[in-house]
Amino acid sequence: MATVHRRPPAPQPQLYRFSRLDFTAVGLYVAIAGFFAVAGELVAPVLRQLAPTPAAASYAMNLLFYASVGILALLAARKVVGRDLRVLATRPWFTLLMVPAAVIAMMILSAIAVAASGSVVTSENQAGLQALMQQVPAWLMVPLLVVVGPFVEEYIFRHLLIGKLSQRINIWVCCVLSVFLFAAPHIVGKEALTLTVLLPYLAMGATLVFVYVWTGKNLMFSYFVHAAKNLLAVVFIYAIPPEVYEQLQQVQA
Repeated sequence: MATVHRRPPAPQPQLYRFSRLDFTAVGLYVAIAGFFAVAGELVAPVLRQLAPTPAAASYAMNLLFYASVGILALLAARKVVGRDLRVLATRPWFTLLMVPAAVIAMMILSAIAVAASGSVVTSENQAGLQALMQQVPAWLMVPLLVVVGPFVEEYIFRHLLIGKLSQRINIWVCCVLSVFLFAAPHIVGKEALTLTVLLPYLAMGATLVFVYVWTGKNLMFSYFVHAAKNLLAVVFIYAIPPEVYEQLQQVQA
């Protein structure tokens, strides 16, 4: 009687299993963010003594924060990053067309959210970034706001909170958590938590969650959308002459 030899199943990469690097990256993110939220006012004078200007101190603090977490995030998600880039490379026209389409949809959704709130309010986080960009050259801000920052946030709030956590709990619960937890760090500890301030970040988070899930949990696609939106904001801010920017700030105040 012939013996049938079955091939063992091909090993599947454990792309959606939490790793030690994941926990290390998230732990560092929470620790640094929490530290500056609680003790930021105490650390600021020390940083200002080390840096030539307050803007340089603020920039260095943000760069150190995102770069340290970003290195760990890239190491932890390197296999997913490679896979997702290969997938997008097979359909370049889809990526080139849908990334700007998603950014436009995000802007429309944010505008609707602001209109629904009945008032336009610039959050402390947004005001701080705008003030920083008025003092730091674009070639320094682009790596922070367009390259490193969006990747860290997409890794944590999309890849981990949806891609990996959904292996344990319902994906729609993960999506809701992703939207709200993405908005929280931009506001908590900086100003009063109000719906008017929160809505634009919720709209942005909801759009990024949608494109991430819609593209089959493609981390790099949601990253490209996030980076493109930030790049558009950076271009807009630097395109405004300083005197016009000051007048706009006075009108909003």
